[in-house]
Amino acid sequence: MGTEVLLVAGLARHDVAEEVWRAWPRSVLVRHDLRDLADGVVRRWVDGELTVLELAHGCVSCTLRLDLLPLLERLGGRVVVHLDPALEPEAVCFALRQVDVRVEAVVTAVDRATWLADATGDEALRDRGLGAAEGDERTVAQVVVGQAEFADAIVLTGEGADPTLDAVLDRLNPLAPRRHRDALDVPELLAAIPEGARRGRFDDGFGALLHGQPPLEPAHGAAVVHFTERRPFHPMRLHRAIDVLLDGVVRTRGRVWVASQPDVALWLESAGGGLNVGNLGPWPAAVEDRSAVPAERRALAWHPDYGDRSQELVVITASADPAEITAALRAALVTDEELALADELEFVDPFAEWHDEMEEL
Repeated sequence: MGTEVLLVAGLARHDVAEEVWRAWPRSVLVRHDLRDLADGVVRRWVDGELTVLELAHGCVSCTLRLDLLPLLERLGGRVVVHLDPALEPEAVCFALRQVDVRVEAVVTAVDRATWLADATGDEALRDRGLGAAEGDERTVAQVVVGQAEFADAIVLTGEGADPTLDAVLDRLNPLAPRRHRDALDVPELLAAIPEGARRGRFDDGFGALLHGQPPLEPAHGAAVVHFTERRPFHPMRLHRAIDVLLDGVVRTRGRVWVASQPDVALWLESAGGGLNVGNLGPWPAAVEDRSAVPAERRALAWHPDYGDRSQELVVITASADPAEITAALRAALVTDEELALADELEFVDPFAEWHDEMEEL
C-alpha cells in the first residue's frame, strides 16, 4: 500500500497543520523549514523530531528529490506534510508523481487580513525573507495565489470580514470549501471537498480554463474576464498591453497565439505584479501526425484556416476594470492587413527572448 498524503500550505506559519494532523487518525506530521536553503541547510521535523540536512545544492527540487520523496515512501501510511511557506503545492504534487503517493487533499490557510493585499502586490518573496533559494525571483503574489488556487479546501485565519476577498476566492477556486479557523472541524471540512477537486492532479494547458464553473457576474469589485479570439496577437502590442494584467488583478491564466510564433502555443500566467510566460508546445494544427496529439487537444474547436489556434485568457480582478482589460487585449490583436501579410512581416518578438531567458535560469 502506498502513502496517503495531506498537504497543508500557507504563507504564514500557523497551527492548521497540527490540527489537521490531530484529526487524521494514525498520521505522521512532517515539516520542512527552508529559510537557510540557499546555504544548503534544511531543517526537517517528523512528529516533532528535528533533523538538520545539509545538501550539496541548495534548491527546492533537491529537497524534494533527495529528502521528501524517499521519506514519504519510507514512512508509508498517512502523512500530513506541512509545507514551508515558500512552497507552492502544485510544484510539490508534480514531484510526487515520481513515487507511490496518493494526495488525499491540499489544504491552504488564507489570512483574511493580508491575503488580498499580498495577492495583488509585487513584493518579491526574498524581500520577506522567504526566498527558497538563490535566484528565486517569485513574488509573494505568485506564491499566495498559487497556494489558494491549487487547494482542495481553504482554512481562513485572522480577523475581519472582507467581501472582496470572499468574492475573489469564489472566482479563483470555486470548488474548495472554506471554513474559519475558529470553527474548524477537520473531518467535516475534508468531507465537504466535492467530486472534481484536484487532489494533486494537474490541468492540461490545453484544457478548460474556467475550472469549477466560477461565477461570472461581478461582485464587490471582483470579476472574471474570459477573453477569446480567433486571430493572433501582435507580439509588441501584446507586450505593452500586459501592464493592464498587473494592476488590480489577482490572476491571469491562458493560452496565447502570437503572430511571430504561429506554430507555438504560449502560456501566460500572472499573479498580482508577477508574470510568467512559457511554452506549451505546438498547436495540434501545427503537428503533422495528429494521432500523436493527446485526445483533449484534438478535441479543441477547429477553424478551417487556423485549426485550433486561438486566444483564451481568464483574468480574475479585484479592482481592475474588466472593460479596460478586454479593450487592451483586443487592441493588441493583429489588424486585417497585418493578418494578410503575417507570413511576410518580420515581427519583433519580446516573448521569444523572454522565453530563452526563462530556460537559462
